Amino acid sequence: MTRRLPPLNALRAFEAAARRLSFTHAAAELGVTQAAVSYQIRLLEEHVRQPLFRRLTRRLELTEAGRDLAEAVADGFQRIGGAVERLTERRAGTVLSISTLQTFASQWLVPRLGHFQVLHPEIAVRLDASPRMVDLEREFDVAIRNGRGDWPGLAADKVIDLSVAPVLSPALLERTGGLAGPADLLRLPLLDTVDPDDRRLWLGWFRQAGVPVEAADLPASIQFDTQQFSGQAAMMGQGVAMVCPAFFGPEIAAGRLVPPFPGLLFDTGDAFWVVSSRRRAQEPDIRAFRAWVLSEVTACAGAA
Repeated sequence: MTRRLPPLNALRAFEAAARRLSFTHAAAELGVTQAAVSYQIRLLEEHVRQPLFRRLTRRLELTEAGRDLAEAVADGFQRIGGAVERLTERRAGTVLSISTLQTFASQWLVPRLGHFQVLHPEIAVRLDASPRMVDLEREFDVAIRNGRGDWPGLAADKVIDLSVAPVLSPALLERTGGLAGPADLLRLPLLDTVDPDDRRLWLGWFRQAGVPVEAADLPASIQFDTQQFSGQAAMMGQGVAMVCPAFFGPEIAAGRLVPPFPGLLFDTGDAFWVVSSRRRAQEPDIRAFRAWVLSEVTACAGAA
């Protein structure tokens, strides 16, 4: 059953008058006339059906009912004010902490992150690029990780499938005199990351392209920490990098990197995911970031 509460303006006028024991001072505090305060007090007294003040010569005095109500109203306003202040401080000081992988950060997230802050200026962002596993309950709010998306206790939304293809610079392609087929890449320096799975990517791509190779058949490689660095080395003509083309769209579109066999992609079966603790997934800032990432993915797919 819903209780019929008195009007808020009447409670505000009463709280100020009870605290100051003066209609005149209450009116000055609230920025209204003394008559307006008197009217609101009268409405409240009619609502509770008993007097709240004794109007004595040149002063006011609270009745017993007035003292009880004044204490309750003051406590209520104090609680409301405190809650609003805490919410305001929380929103003003919100920092969304994101753990991500370096290549994803530099090649995909950072170029787009300004758009998120335009849409959500109240959310500050702290970005940490590291492959280490992090605590999404206490240490970070959101993470970008690669894998199959089946992590216990985490909510995961797919961002990009991890399909890879070789790329090289136009200058290196010209120096080769042209590539007749995928096997010709075995004549060139290969650029890897220090992740041993990169050899698996090269083997998978060559075999999918119809080139039967073993690890021993692959030429010696230069190893880098990340795809970002191997892609940059490829742009400088140092060799052929195996990368996820989705991370190097602008470089490929501008002709700084060339996929010599653009129709040949090796699907690793993994993907990049935006993840958060399942328990915290519906927190407003986390939900806003995840929704924004997925909207950017949709926009990219539409522009492709």
